[in-house]
Amino acid sequence: MNRSKLALAAALACAAALLTPSAASAWAPAASASIHPGVQTYTEGGQCTSNFVFQDGSGVYLGQAAHCSGTGGQTETDGCTSGSLPLGTEVEVKGASKPGTLVYNSWLAMQSRGETDPSTCAYNDFALVRLDPADVGDVNPSVPGFGGPTAVGSAGELGATVYSYGNSSLRGGVTQLSPKQGIVVQNEGGGWSHTVVTLTPGIPGDSGSGFLDDSGAAIGTLSTLQLAPLPATNGVGDLAKELAYARANSAFAGVQLVSGTEPFKPNLVGAILGS
Repeated sequence: MNRSKLALAAALACAAALLTPSAASAWAPAASASIHPGVQTYTEGGQCTSNFVFQDGSGVYLGQAAHCSGTGGQTETDGCTSGSLPLGTEVEVKGASKPGTLVYNSWLAMQSRGETDPSTCAYNDFALVRLDPADVGDVNPSVPGFGGPTAVGSAGELGATVYSYGNSSLRGGVTQLSPKQGIVVQNEGGGWSHTVVTLTPGIPGDSGSGFLDDSGAAIGTLSTLQLAPLPATNGVGDLAKELAYARANSAFAGVQLVSGTEPFKPNLVGAILGS
């Protein structure tokens, strides 16, 4: 390769690095970042909680639940038949200066593919919101209170400990109620869904929020509020399966979870107190 081509390649690499952070040092400090896991998203008025930060070669994204852009009633939860707003829909992101854009929705992906597997249709509930480049500098991927995520993980066996951060506006801004700790009480749908019970359950507006295992790995996203097998339990979609489906059935084959810049601390009291 001649010198002019080398110079062009170097310039392109530098431009890409400026557009999309690729290392922890590129993210905003966790203490001052206005955009992070747990910020609220509003899709044509529908309120949800973002789960984690994701990245590929062309953008930085917040994850949310696919049903956050659903157009049907609360009982319409089968992603293979339920309606959704189209890709390209603007999504208001709390802390961002400009709207994000809905660029992936598992419900739309499944309908486009003609998905027929009942468990996949019932539990694949994941979407990506691309952040405007103007707001990327205000992003930190760490989960408030707990730190992490450290990687994509597995929900594990029954009784496994989980941690989450919900941020519904129904809590009236009382952030001490946002951190949650609980256990897995049931796995179903061939591993697509995990029923969890937490000290304070997820409530409307928490939909989409992320769940971590006891090592800080990202394991799932809040999909449903449930009455069984126990009252006030939550159905959590399996993040590893949701990401694998997105990579195989959309333009986001290279999308990756971004690890937090803050170390994971499995301490609910510390998360509540902010210590």
